[in-house]
Amino acid sequence: MKKNIVCFFFFLTTLGGIAEESGVDIRGIIEWDRMQINSTVTVNLPAAGIRIPTERFRAEALINTEYPRLIRPYLLSLPMDSSETMEDMINRGELPLSAIGDFVRSAGQVPPALSADLVSMFSQYTMSMYTMGAALIRHRRPAEIPRTLTPVPTTAHTGIIIIADKELPVHGRNIQALPLPCFFPKIWDTEMNLIFERNMLTPEIGKTGGMIRYVSESAIFRPTPSGLDEDLLNLVGPNPLRIIARGVFGIRPTDPIIDREDALLIISSEENRRLLREGKVVLVLHRDVLKSPIGTAVEDTHP
Repeated sequence: MKKNIVCFFFFLTTLGGIAEESGVDIRGIIEWDRMQINSTVTVNLPAAGIRIPTERFRAEALINTEYPRLIRPYLLSLPMDSSETMEDMINRGELPLSAIGDFVRSAGQVPPALSADLVSMFSQYTMSMYTMGAALIRHRRPAEIPRTLTPVPTTAHTGIIIIADKELPVHGRNIQALPLPCFFPKIWDTEMNLIFERNMLTPEIGKTGGMIRYVSESAIFRPTPSGLDEDLLNLVGPNPLRIIARGVFGIRPTDPIIDREDALLIISSEENRRLLREGKVVLVLHRDVLKSPIGTAVEDTHP
Protein backbone atom coordinates (compact mmCIF):
# COMPACT_ATOMS: atom_id res chain seq x y z
CA MET A 1 0.00 0.00 0.00
CA LYS A 2 2.78 2.45 0.92
CA LYS A 3 4.47 1.84 -2.44
CA ASN A 4 1.21 2.76 -4.18
CA ILE A 5 0.89 5.92 -2.08
CA VAL A 6 4.45 7.00 -2.91
CA CYS A 7 3.78 6.49 -6.63
CA PHE A 8 0.51 8.40 -6.27
CA PHE A 9 2.21 11.44 -4.74
CA PHE A 10 4.99 11.36 -7.35
CA PHE A 11 2.23 11.37 -9.96
CA LEU A 12 0.56 14.37 -8.31
CA THR A 13 3.83 16.28 -8.13
CA THR A 14 4.52 15.65 -11.81
CA LEU A 15 1.03 16.75 -12.80
CA GLY A 16 1.35 19.85 -10.63
CA GLY A 17 4.44 20.81 -12.59
CA ILE A 18 2.63 20.25 -15.86
CA ALA A 19 -0.28 22.40 -14.68
CA GLU A 20 2.05 25.22 -13.64
CA GLU A 21 3.86 25.12 -16.99
CA SER A 22 0.53 25.20 -18.83
CA GLY A 23 -0.51 28.42 -17.09
CA VAL A 24 -3.04 26.90 -14.68
CA ASP A 25 -3.07 27.67 -10.97
CA ILE A 26 -5.37 27.45 -7.97
CA ARG A 27 -6.04 29.81 -5.11
CA GLY A 28 -8.68 30.04 -2.43
CA ILE A 29 -9.37 29.46 1.22
CA ILE A 30 -10.26 26.70 3.68
CA GLU A 31 -12.96 28.04 6.00
CA TRP A 32 -13.29 26.05 9.21
CA ASP A 33 -16.07 28.28 10.55
CA ARG A 34 -18.18 27.47 7.50
CA MET A 35 -16.69 24.00 6.93
CA GLN A 36 -16.13 24.84 3.28
CA ILE A 37 -13.24 24.83 0.85
CA ASN A 38 -13.64 27.61 -1.70
CA SER A 39 -11.19 27.81 -4.56
CA THR A 40 -10.70 29.29 -8.01
CA VAL A 41 -8.81 27.59 -10.82
CA THR A 42 -7.43 30.03 -13.39
CA VAL A 43 -5.83 29.35 -16.75
CA ASN A 44 -3.63 32.01 -18.31
CA LEU A 45 -4.71 31.74 -21.94
CA PRO A 46 -1.55 33.08 -23.68
CA ALA A 47 0.69 30.93 -21.44
CA ALA A 48 -1.41 27.88 -22.27
CA GLY A 49 -1.35 28.68 -25.99
CA ILE A 50 -5.13 28.96 -26.13
CA ARG A 51 -6.92 31.35 -28.48
CA ILE A 52 -10.28 32.86 -27.66
CA PRO A 53 -12.99 32.43 -28.83
CA THR A 54 -12.14 29.53 -31.16
CA GLU A 55 -10.45 27.40 -28.47
CA ARG A 56 -12.63 28.23 -25.50
CA PHE A 57 -13.51 24.55 -25.09
CA ARG A 58 -9.80 23.78 -24.57
CA ALA A 59 -9.59 26.25 -21.70
CA GLU A 60 -12.70 24.82 -20.05
CA ALA A 61 -11.40 21.28 -20.43
CA LEU A 62 -8.03 22.27 -18.96
CA ILE A 63 -9.70 23.80 -15.88
CA ASN A 64 -11.87 20.73 -15.33
CA THR A 65 -8.90 18.40 -15.76
CA GLU A 66 -6.48 20.27 -13.52
CA TYR A 67 -8.81 21.10 -10.61
CA PRO A 68 -8.68 17.59 -9.07
CA ARG A 69 -4.90 17.50 -9.40
CA LEU A 70 -4.39 20.95 -7.93
CA ILE A 71 -6.76 20.58 -4.95
CA ARG A 72 -5.64 17.08 -3.86
CA PRO A 73 -2.48 18.15 -1.96
CA TYR A 74 -4.57 20.54 0.16
CA LEU A 75 -7.14 17.82 0.91
CA LEU A 76 -4.43 15.37 1.90
CA SER A 77 -2.91 17.86 4.34
CA LEU A 78 -6.20 18.55 6.17
CA PRO A 79 -5.81 17.71 9.89
CA MET A 80 -8.10 14.93 11.05
CA ASP A 81 -7.13 15.29 14.72
CA SER A 82 -4.21 16.47 16.84
CA SER A 83 -1.70 14.13 15.24
CA GLU A 84 -2.95 12.85 11.88
CA THR A 85 -3.81 14.31 8.49
CA MET A 86 -6.02 12.87 5.78
CA GLU A 87 -2.85 11.53 4.15
CA ASP A 88 -2.00 9.66 7.36
CA MET A 89 -5.49 8.16 7.42
CA ILE A 90 -5.02 6.89 3.87
CA ASN A 91 -1.57 5.46 4.62
CA ARG A 92 -3.01 3.70 7.67
CA GLY A 93 -5.90 2.26 5.66
CA GLU A 94 -8.64 4.00 7.65
CA LEU A 95 -9.63 6.06 4.63
CA PRO A 96 -9.60 4.55 1.11
CA LEU A 97 -7.57 6.34 -1.52
CA SER A 98 -10.69 6.55 -3.68
CA ALA A 99 -12.27 8.86 -1.06
CA ILE A 100 -10.14 11.76 -2.31
CA GLY A 101 -11.70 11.43 -5.75
CA ASP A 102 -15.15 11.23 -4.15
CA PHE A 103 -14.55 14.47 -2.25
CA VAL A 104 -13.36 16.23 -5.40
CA ARG A 105 -16.39 15.07 -7.39
CA SER A 106 -18.70 16.34 -4.64
CA ALA A 107 -17.56 19.93 -5.20
CA GLY A 108 -20.01 22.42 -6.64
CA GLN A 109 -18.74 24.39 -9.63
CA VAL A 110 -19.57 27.77 -11.13
CA PRO A 111 -19.27 27.47 -14.95
CA PRO A 112 -15.97 28.82 -16.35
CA ALA A 113 -15.91 32.49 -17.30
CA LEU A 114 -13.50 34.84 -19.04
CA SER A 115 -11.76 37.68 -17.24
CA ALA A 116 -12.63 41.22 -18.34
CA ASP A 117 -9.32 41.58 -20.21
CA LEU A 118 -9.79 38.18 -21.95
CA VAL A 119 -6.34 37.09 -20.75
CA SER A 120 -7.58 34.33 -18.46
CA MET A 121 -10.46 31.98 -17.80
CA PHE A 122 -11.49 30.90 -14.32
CA SER A 123 -13.96 28.68 -12.53
CA GLN A 124 -14.94 28.61 -8.86
CA TYR A 125 -15.44 25.49 -6.75
CA THR A 126 -17.04 24.93 -3.34
CA MET A 127 -16.54 21.74 -1.35
CA SER A 128 -18.27 20.80 1.91
CA MET A 129 -15.91 19.60 4.64
CA TYR A 130 -18.81 17.90 6.39
CA THR A 131 -18.69 15.28 3.65
CA MET A 132 -15.07 14.51 4.55
CA GLY A 133 -15.71 14.28 8.27
CA ALA A 134 -18.70 12.01 7.69
CA ALA A 135 -16.48 9.56 5.80
CA LEU A 136 -14.49 8.97 8.99
CA ILE A 137 -17.48 8.18 11.20
CA ARG A 138 -17.23 4.38 11.15
CA HIS A 139 -18.75 3.36 14.49
CA ARG A 140 -22.36 2.17 14.66
CA ARG A 141 -22.98 2.92 18.32
CA PRO A 142 -21.55 5.80 20.32
CA ALA A 143 -18.97 4.98 22.97
CA GLU A 144 -19.87 5.75 26.56
CA ILE A 145 -19.20 9.27 27.75
CA PRO A 146 -17.32 9.29 31.09
CA ARG A 147 -19.40 9.53 34.26
CA THR A 148 -18.44 10.44 37.79
CA LEU A 149 -19.01 8.54 41.03
CA THR A 150 -19.60 11.86 42.79
CA PRO A 151 -21.97 13.94 40.64
CA VAL A 152 -22.22 17.66 41.33
CA PRO A 153 -25.37 19.77 41.17
CA THR A 154 -25.75 21.05 37.62
CA THR A 155 -28.25 22.74 35.34
CA ALA A 156 -29.65 21.02 32.27
CA HIS A 157 -28.00 23.09 29.54
CA THR A 158 -28.99 23.36 25.88
CA GLY A 159 -25.47 23.41 24.43
CA ILE A 160 -21.78 23.78 25.26
CA ILE A 161 -19.54 26.67 24.22
CA ILE A 162 -15.79 26.33 24.87
CA ILE A 163 -13.90 29.60 24.48
CA ALA A 164 -10.32 29.03 23.31
CA ASP A 165 -9.52 32.08 21.18
CA LYS A 166 -6.38 33.14 23.06
CA GLU A 167 -2.91 31.62 23.31
CA LEU A 168 -3.03 28.81 25.88
CA PRO A 169 -0.42 26.66 27.65
CA VAL A 170 0.32 23.52 25.62
CA HIS A 171 0.15 20.49 27.90
CA GLY A 172 3.53 18.80 28.36
CA ARG A 173 5.44 21.58 26.61
CA ASN A 174 6.80 24.85 27.92
CA ILE A 175 5.08 26.97 25.28
CA GLN A 176 1.80 28.67 24.56
CA ALA A 177 -0.12 28.46 21.28
CA LEU A 178 -3.39 29.42 19.66
CA PRO A 179 -5.63 26.33 19.49
CA LEU A 180 -6.08 25.15 15.90
CA PRO A 181 -9.07 23.58 14.15
CA CYS A 182 -9.28 19.98 12.94
CA PHE A 183 -12.07 17.58 12.05
CA PHE A 184 -12.13 15.67 15.33
CA PRO A 185 -10.74 17.52 18.35
CA LYS A 186 -10.84 15.78 21.72
CA ILE A 187 -11.89 17.48 24.95
CA TRP A 188 -9.80 16.90 28.11
CA ASP A 189 -10.10 18.13 31.66
CA THR A 190 -7.27 19.62 33.73
CA GLU A 191 -6.59 16.18 35.26
CA MET A 192 -6.13 14.93 31.68
CA ASN A 193 -9.23 12.75 31.73
CA LEU A 194 -10.68 12.33 28.24
CA ILE A 195 -14.13 13.89 28.23
CA PHE A 196 -15.04 13.56 24.58
CA GLU A 197 -13.80 12.19 21.24
CA ARG A 198 -15.37 11.31 17.92
CA ASN A 199 -16.45 7.75 18.80
CA MET A 200 -18.71 9.16 21.52
CA LEU A 201 -20.75 11.03 18.91
CA THR A 202 -24.04 9.59 17.70
CA PRO A 203 -23.08 8.23 14.23
CA GLU A 204 -26.14 9.62 12.43
CA ILE A 205 -25.37 13.12 13.71
CA GLY A 206 -21.67 12.82 12.91
CA LYS A 207 -22.47 11.90 9.32
CA THR A 208 -24.67 14.93 8.78
CA GLY A 209 -23.47 17.78 10.95
CA GLY A 210 -19.98 17.04 12.17
CA MET A 211 -18.78 16.85 15.76
CA ILE A 212 -17.86 20.39 16.74
CA ARG A 213 -18.84 23.75 15.29
CA TYR A 214 -16.08 26.36 15.02
CA VAL A 215 -16.76 30.07 15.36
CA SER A 216 -14.81 33.23 16.08
CA GLU A 217 -15.35 35.42 19.14
CA SER A 218 -17.72 37.75 17.25
CA ALA A 219 -20.31 34.96 16.99
CA ILE A 220 -20.83 34.86 20.78
CA PHE A 221 -20.91 38.61 21.37
CA ARG A 222 -23.70 39.79 19.09
CA PRO A 223 -26.11 42.65 19.94
CA THR A 224 -28.96 40.19 20.54
CA PRO A 225 -30.76 39.10 23.75
CA SER A 226 -28.74 35.88 23.82
CA GLY A 227 -25.53 37.48 22.60
CA LEU A 228 -25.26 34.69 20.03
CA ASP A 229 -25.31 34.56 16.26
CA GLU A 230 -28.72 33.32 15.10
CA ASP A 231 -27.36 30.13 13.51
CA LEU A 232 -25.37 29.44 16.65
CA LEU A 233 -28.44 29.96 18.81
CA ASN A 234 -30.25 27.31 16.77
CA LEU A 235 -27.47 24.85 17.61
CA VAL A 236 -26.76 25.49 21.31
CA GLY A 237 -30.11 26.90 22.40
CA PRO A 238 -30.96 29.65 24.87
CA ASN A 239 -29.04 28.26 27.87
CA PRO A 240 -25.60 27.04 26.78
CA LEU A 241 -22.84 26.20 29.26
CA ARG A 242 -19.98 28.62 28.58
CA ILE A 243 -16.52 27.33 29.44
CA ILE A 244 -13.15 29.06 29.20
CA ALA A 245 -10.43 26.64 28.08
CA ARG A 246 -7.41 26.45 30.39
CA GLY A 247 -4.98 24.79 28.02
CA VAL A 248 -4.55 22.90 24.78
CA PHE A 249 -3.18 19.44 24.00
CA GLY A 250 -1.74 17.57 21.05
CA ILE A 251 1.19 17.40 18.64
CA ARG A 252 -0.93 19.85 16.69
CA PRO A 253 -2.60 21.98 19.40
CA THR A 254 -6.24 21.18 18.61
CA ASP A 255 -7.66 19.67 21.81
CA PRO A 256 -9.06 22.08 24.43
CA ILE A 257 -8.41 21.40 28.10
CA ILE A 258 -11.19 22.54 30.46
CA ASP A 259 -11.33 22.82 34.25
CA ARG A 260 -12.24 19.62 36.05
CA GLU A 261 -15.07 21.53 37.73
CA ASP A 262 -16.51 22.44 34.32
CA ALA A 263 -16.11 18.88 33.12
CA LEU A 264 -18.10 17.65 36.12
CA LEU A 265 -20.95 19.99 35.19
CA ILE A 266 -21.15 18.16 31.86
CA ILE A 267 -20.72 14.55 32.93
CA SER A 268 -22.83 14.76 36.11
CA SER A 269 -26.16 14.67 34.26
CA GLU A 270 -27.57 12.64 31.41
CA GLU A 271 -29.02 15.79 29.83
CA ASN A 272 -25.59 17.40 29.54
CA ARG A 273 -23.84 14.21 28.42
CA ARG A 274 -26.41 14.03 25.63
CA LEU A 275 -25.20 17.41 24.36
CA LEU A 276 -21.85 15.80 23.57
CA ARG A 277 -23.44 12.81 21.84
CA GLU A 278 -25.60 15.14 19.74
CA GLY A 279 -22.72 17.39 18.71
CA LYS A 280 -24.14 20.51 20.37
CA VAL A 281 -20.64 21.77 21.07
CA VAL A 282 -19.11 25.01 19.83
CA LEU A 283 -15.40 25.79 19.96
CA VAL A 284 -14.50 29.49 19.80
CA LEU A 285 -11.11 29.99 18.15
CA HIS A 286 -9.13 33.02 17.08
CA ARG A 287 -10.38 34.23 13.72
CA ASP A 288 -6.90 33.98 12.15
CA VAL A 289 -6.75 30.18 12.56
CA LEU A 290 -10.20 29.62 11.06
CA LYS A 291 -9.01 30.53 7.56
CA SER A 292 -6.25 28.64 5.73
CA PRO A 293 -5.00 29.76 2.30
CA ILE A 294 -4.93 27.68 -0.85
CA GLY A 295 -2.29 28.80 -3.32
CA THR A 296 -1.57 32.54 -3.08
CA ALA A 297 -4.92 33.91 -1.94
CA VAL A 298 -6.00 34.26 1.67
CA GLU A 299 -9.00 36.57 1.67
CA ASP A 300 -10.22 36.68 -1.93
CA THR A 301 -10.93 33.62 -4.04
CA HIS A 302 -11.81 35.61 -7.14
CA PRO A 303 -9.27 36.50 -9.85
